[in-house]
Amino acid sequence: MNEVLTPREMTEADRRTIAAGTPGIELMERAGAAVARIAADATGGGRSIAVLCGPGNNGGDGFVAARILREQGFDVRLMLLGSREKLSGDAAIAASRWTGKIEAFDSAAPVNCDLIVDALFGAGLARDLSGEAKRAVEAINASNVPVVAVDLPSGIDGASGNVRGAAVRATYTVTFCRMKPGHLLMPGRVHTGKITVADIGIPDRIVAEAAGRIFLNAPEVWIGAYPWPRIDGHKYKRGHAVVVSGPAHATGAARLAARAALRTGAGLVTVAAQKAALPVLAASLEAVMVREANGAVGLKKLLSDERLNALLLGPGNGVGKATKAAVETAAKAKRALVLDADAISSFAGEAGKLAKLLKANRIEAVCTPHDGEFAKLFARDPKILRIESKIEKVRAAAKLLGVSMLLKGPDTVVAAPDGRVTVANNAPPWLATAGAGDVLGGIALGLIAQGMPAFEAGCAAVWLHGEAAKQAGFGMTAEDLQPALKKVLERLYEAFGPES
Repeated sequence: MNEVLTPREMTEADRRTIAAGTPGIELMERAGAAVARIAADATGGGRSIAVLCGPGNNGGDGFVAARILREQGFDVRLMLLGSREKLSGDAAIAASRWTGKIEAFDSAAPVNCDLIVDALFGAGLARDLSGEAKRAVEAINASNVPVVAVDLPSGIDGASGNVRGAAVRATYTVTFCRMKPGHLLMPGRVHTGKITVADIGIPDRIVAEAAGRIFLNAPEVWIGAYPWPRIDGHKYKRGHAVVVSGPAHATGAARLAARAALRTGAGLVTVAAQKAALPVLAASLEAVMVREANGAVGLKKLLSDERLNALLLGPGNGVGKATKAAVETAAKAKRALVLDADAISSFAGEAGKLAKLLKANRIEAVCTPHDGEFAKLFARDPKILRIESKIEKVRAAAKLLGVSMLLKGPDTVVAAPDGRVTVANNAPPWLATAGAGDVLGGIALGLIAQGMPAFEAGCAAVWLHGEAAKQAGFGMTAEDLQPALKKVLERLYEAFGPES
């Protein structure tokens, strides 16, 4: 049930369901009934509902919802954007079953009611709204009453989450069968309000046939690859993770990452640092070891120990030739890598060079940039930067680099080179704080060190990171994430572990 369907895939799922014997009008009736249920509960005791219908199937869902709400005793005012005579197919059938008055929408007339049902445009919208359509959206937003959006708030692109000219700010959204990218990707996510996914009778088998490779980031997607501790295991079988530290005045990032890697289950964790930073690190770390590694030469010497199997480079390392050389050294040593922050920015405009380095050594790797670092890395790859959909942009980047790409944000997307993608929706707003990204890198490092494949490790790290932030609560700092992570891991084990 974690599939995310693009508008095109949803259309295909509808088509296959209809071809298998379920009439399209029956799917529309079920969709409208689901909207009516949410709308009836959302009025807050009010009885007046305005239903604004568009010219397509989204409007057809609105006609069904309006009829059912009227049958339940609500005072329903139905307004149509466009001409009834131009309705076709199932939408025309739904309109024929409505026996009440149909008003032509007039943006100059105030919409006085207790609730608005937005059934103007759904996930298939592929153009910017203008003219009367745009004015209709603006009128809904100006009404200051709760809004139930049908499928997606009108004006949100279902594939990219982008605003197409203008977009409704919904209180509730009722979508059908599965969520769409527009529900999860910014800015669409902030327009949807509370989302209900209604079952309208499209079989899971058909969803699986129609779906691509986009998933909501949840344990069910990656738990099969999770590196649970074994009763016959010991720390030397659970990987030895290395965090490369910055200079003495910038060791905080490495410490946050190292503690997170250890908490996530890496058997051993070492912080590799310049000689001057060793006293600072040794005085503040207990179970984490500290080793000297001055520059790329020192790192190469350290990695002569093949038991050190995974590295995190970037946090606090500084941008420049020294960090770039450290990345090259680690890649040529064929270690699994997590590249973050300065390790990414040190290759600004050199995505091709980084891709050649990583692909040549055939290593498991995760890159974890935020938007600014991503833009720097691909500064000479305008085709990637111009891609509208965050999902497709990250997919293209992952394929180019040959690694799993994790683009951070409130809608963090993780993509594998083979096209698999997850989108996260569990991060609370207070996770956006200094040092939180270092903890995320450490979690991913701990999982990769234990042998979890890079894509699954990146996805799991994002989910665990968001859950830890929720556990820590409003007002948290990055230091609070590591202890909160313990409780999240305990719950994960209880739900999915080998003894659950």
